[in-house]
Amino acid sequence: MDRFRSITIAVSKVHSSEAIKGSTPPSIIIGEKNYPKVPLIYNIPPGVQGDQAKEYEDPKGWWGKKSLNEILSLRSQMISSLLKKVDINDPFKLYEKEISLAGVSYKPVDSNAVSDKKGIEAKLRFDGVLIPRGPSLEVNDIKVEDNPKLSPHLEKFIFDDVKAEEAILELYRNGEDYYKIITGLSLGLFGLKKNRKLVPTRWSITAVDQAIGKYLLPQIRRFGEIDEVEVYYSSYLGNYFHIILFPSTYRSVWVEIWHPLSLWANELIVSDLSEDYWGKYDFLDGGYMASRLAVLEKLHERKRQAGVIIIREITAEYYAPVGNWHIRETTKRALEENKIATFEGLRDAIKFVNMRLKAKDKVSLEDIKSIKKLLVQTSIDSFLNKK
Repeated sequence: MDRFRSITIAVSKVHSSEAIKGSTPPSIIIGEKNYPKVPLIYNIPPGVQGDQAKEYEDPKGWWGKKSLNEILSLRSQMISSLLKKVDINDPFKLYEKEISLAGVSYKPVDSNAVSDKKGIEAKLRFDGVLIPRGPSLEVNDIKVEDNPKLSPHLEKFIFDDVKAEEAILELYRNGEDYYKIITGLSLGLFGLKKNRKLVPTRWSITAVDQAIGKYLLPQIRRFGEIDEVEVYYSSYLGNYFHIILFPSTYRSVWVEIWHPLSLWANELIVSDLSEDYWGKYDFLDGGYMASRLAVLEKLHERKRQAGVIIIREITAEYYAPVGNWHIRETTKRALEENKIATFEGLRDAIKFVNMRLKAKDKVSLEDIKSIKKLLVQTSIDSFLNKK
């Protein structure tokens, strides 16, 4: 009912014959449908202007403060202004109209979208990777009526003729907001100028995760190992995370436990994947890539390497997907703020975590394939020490 009320409020502020007026937080999505002629979604909360618009898309600010229902309510109040068939090979057109610059502004940008279409499609759209979007209306044009405010580092790379990966890493090293880097890549603001293209937002999230991980991991492999087994914990939006770091060269295991009636699960489901020392993983999983980046950042900060086990438990409290940002942020908070135990042996840490699971009576972590492999594997170091 709250979501319905929010949608009704948003729709009531707009007449199809008029412009949708307000400030984008900013919030822009490049879709994948009909590639290479893709949709651009420019989100505006009607009637909301200036700094008040920021909370409508603020993953870092939301974490730990906004409930799932509050996030859905905020997203329901934004109108998705839909520009269809945008050519991915012409990002300069969006730059000329300052649409792409509005997308990477660090302050909300006054905007309006003009439409001659009838009727707003009044429904929410959910996604496991992208933040939900609200009611949508196909528009003829989007006008940016304010000056976007860009960070100096980001603005520099819009004009520099360097490869996109170089731009991503340099921005990352200079402390640019992670989500701005994703949007900048998606809107074709980085890269060799002759090669620049729009990138569907879902793809750009994975590309940035991979580029930063590729940069951090070789450095981490040169560091010394941690001295003891460490267990960290955090939770948010019905997702419960335990992270185990153990003395080892880098390797990683990701386990997801989906409770009945949670998203996409009518019965208890357990899935896992593993990543080896060289950064080769079983398959690409957006949730793992988000959590993995937070772990790599923490190991790099500590100048240590370790074996990693990440256990994500998803309960029925998480009744609607809001993207994978919360996975990254929750993992980060756990490693920064909440070490809950240390152990001498990995098996003891795994048993400890197992007893803390909400599904503890139905799941044996030691019997999960990827974890079992860690426990029975004899390392070269231990073999040499026995000799």
